[in-house]
Amino acid sequence: MIPSINPPGDRTLGLLSYLYGPGKREEHVDPHLVASFDGMAPDPGRDPNAKLKALQQLLDQPVQALPEHARPAKHVWHTSVRTAPDDRTLSDEEWAEVARRIVAATGIDSGEGQPGCRWAAVRHADDHIHIVATLVCEDGTRPDDFRSGKRAQAEARLIEQELGLHQVAPGDGTAAQRPTSAERHKAERQGRERTAREELRETVRRAVAGATGDEEFFDRLAAAGLLVKKRVAPSGDLLGYKVALPDDRNKDGEPVYYPGARLAPDLSLPRIRERWSMDQPEPPPAEPMAPAVARRRATATLSDAVLVVHSGEDAVAAAHITAAGEILDALAKTSAAHTRHQLREAARAFERATRSHIHAARGHDQALRQAARELVNGGPALGRGEDGATTAMAIDMLFFLITAAAHWHTRKGHAQQAEAAHRAAEHLRVAYQVAAGQPLAVLHQRGRNLAHSLLERQAAAVRAAIPELAEQVLAEPGWPSLAATLADAEAAGHTSANLLADVAGRRELSTAESVSDVLVWRVRRMANLPADPYPEYVADAGAKRESAAPRTAEALGISTANGPLRRR
Repeated sequence: MIPSINPPGDRTLGLLSYLYGPGKREEHVDPHLVASFDGMAPDPGRDPNAKLKALQQLLDQPVQALPEHARPAKHVWHTSVRTAPDDRTLSDEEWAEVARRIVAATGIDSGEGQPGCRWAAVRHADDHIHIVATLVCEDGTRPDDFRSGKRAQAEARLIEQELGLHQVAPGDGTAAQRPTSAERHKAERQGRERTAREELRETVRRAVAGATGDEEFFDRLAAAGLLVKKRVAPSGDLLGYKVALPDDRNKDGEPVYYPGARLAPDLSLPRIRERWSMDQPEPPPAEPMAPAVARRRATATLSDAVLVVHSGEDAVAAAHITAAGEILDALAKTSAAHTRHQLREAARAFERATRSHIHAARGHDQALRQAARELVNGGPALGRGEDGATTAMAIDMLFFLITAAAHWHTRKGHAQQAEAAHRAAEHLRVAYQVAAGQPLAVLHQRGRNLAHSLLERQAAAVRAAIPELAEQVLAEPGWPSLAATLADAEAAGHTSANLLADVAGRRELSTAESVSDVLVWRVRRMANLPADPYPEYVADAGAKRESAAPRTAEALGISTANGPLRRR
């Protein structure tokens, strides 16, 4: 249940006209009163003799009783209270009780014999009500509505429990500002899937990923097609910025600009500058880094970061979690079409998990930020071959890091951040299944074709390296893929048992539902094997890849649904 308190207004009648009207798209159905300050207010929705003007005058009476100079300029208080999409439909009586509790909790009408404001609750849809109040109490004083938003949210959490509704994770004041109803309606009229505020937030966040200074950041904003205005002090120092979409205009045809801080708390210029203030400049590479190389390097960096989030100091862990968001943004920005949607959804979800009241210790996250920069500079990756396989490798390790971030937030009591990280992990799971399907299918076929003696030798290596998990690994559907990978490593000069022991010792494996699939990517990375298994599989150098092996997991009848991302 979400209470959404709007800024105070000045026209009670105008608001009532909207609430009792048909709505902008005829979405208001049966508008009617469910509760009011005295239980006897006229209801223009169901009483043919009641007029909107009469309800407005009743609510405004304490305001009009004051001398004109003492009347508040903005005297109309307004909030909507909405249930979750999967909640049951509340009755009018239940909504009336919700309204009474919300106005009491916020100080609008505390009851208990104390003078309160006049208010009315209007319902014109199954899933929400609107509460209108005038901000002058019956005795002419102003209500104690300080921090009414937080008080309404706290009461909503109690109501959810008592009515058996969806439990919304409590916030901590670090969330980005939600789009207003006006912004949502405008987006719908313009045929946008998301509001301008949301589009701008995502574009700015991507521009930050791996950036090293003001100039690069603003160049990226311009390259993304945003309109940018900079706030400059008389001294010439840059103080801030605001951005707009070129086609988002107000009634006068002017662009609608949003300051960075209004997009998200960490997107103000001072907060953005904190990210690169501790970065150490690195010499530019002699030539552009290939996307596959950037993904391999990012995977190694992510692997190191998992340990920091698991056991590092809070401020350092917070910095790594924020920087993980930059890698996710960079990966989504440069991913192939078939994984791009899920990676972008993961980035949108994880954005909430990158902010908490634990201040990030910048500088410790430089390796992750450098990895994000390399991903962006490496450019778009193909969805096949080494690019595609290293994308699966990076997603797999990013899943580990984001899952670790979810556990970290849970330990700290950051409910919204933990929930956001879990949602991001679900999107990563789907992206992984798409990216990993083809290379794992090829490895699976190769493993099935290994000579019996070679297969037995690799099984013995597994029993020697990870005896506690060996029988589970050998029974998994992914075992042939691991066997083929170990054979590749052996051909490259590694000892399978030693390599497995080294790889397994770097991360716990007991929570993986498919240990074999997890080990495939770790072994291929540690042994510096090509992530794309095609070169090793094609027996005839002149044969076409299409005839060498089935291209997808589906073609082999193999499911990746229980792949390495299915963690408990």
